[in-house]
Amino acid sequence: MSVAVVFDSAGTLLHTYRVAKNVLTGELFPGIETVSLTFASPDRVLVVVHVHSREVIAAPDDLPFSTYLRNNNVGFGISCTRKVIAADEVAEALYNSPHGTVADLKDCIRNVWQVCRKESVVTMNSGVIVNMSLSGIEFMVTTGGRPFDGARDAISELHRMGVPTFIASGDRVAKLEKMADYLGVPRDRVFGVATPTVKARIVEDLKADYDCVVMVGDGINDLCAMKTADVAILSEEQSGEKHPELYEAADHVVTSVREVVGIVRGLVDSGGTRTVDCVR
Repeated sequence: MSVAVVFDSAGTLLHTYRVAKNVLTGELFPGIETVSLTFASPDRVLVVVHVHSREVIAAPDDLPFSTYLRNNNVGFGISCTRKVIAADEVAEALYNSPHGTVADLKDCIRNVWQVCRKESVVTMNSGVIVNMSLSGIEFMVTTGGRPFDGARDAISELHRMGVPTFIASGDRVAKLEKMADYLGVPRDRVFGVATPTVKARIVEDLKADYDCVVMVGDGINDLCAMKTADVAILSEEQSGEKHPELYEAADHVVTSVREVVGIVRGLVDSGGTRTVDCVR
């Protein structure tokens, strides 16, 4: 019986620290949950921008961020949104935003770096939250993270069992590949800038190739994929309140990524029988 495991990244494999800055008020929000912030309004779109932190830090503070994006031909990807919005409409709002400067994103980057710089393995990712009702950027966002203790060993143990692992995340691909290299996940099994719908489709596609597909996630943007999977695991390793629907969808709730190995071993030994454990 063949089993495959799909992991979300931030909060599931990575201990993650996020910062958002409201470019309209200047208020900084350390430790914010950016998906929840995005989902608080149907007009918000969480967008990953393909920028490098060092290059942003070197740019002039007063340069409008939309101008920076255009001048440097910076691409983007839609990470999540509550409603269907055409990519060209998001692009129009992003590249012509009257709100936000390079200095706003610098504030986020520096805050995250101050918290994460002592970690041996650090991944950083930046983006914005576009508000379509404002026709522009509402928040700058930077995320930093390190693999949870035991994540690398858990991936290795799954591979020794002959169980392939995949990563499906809303983060940009370059960041995910760096983390995947460290964890030992092959790059061709890494899917970046994956919206909730795309995550679910990845799981659905894998079900055609494997007898049992397990989805491990921690946030509301993992809900569709968890419902699609044969077995859903909710991780509580990252602190913070979880949406009640996640517990309803979960077959297992874990407090450490290490626990995933035991659950998968049980599935392999039992022939993939779906069981429920710790559902709340």
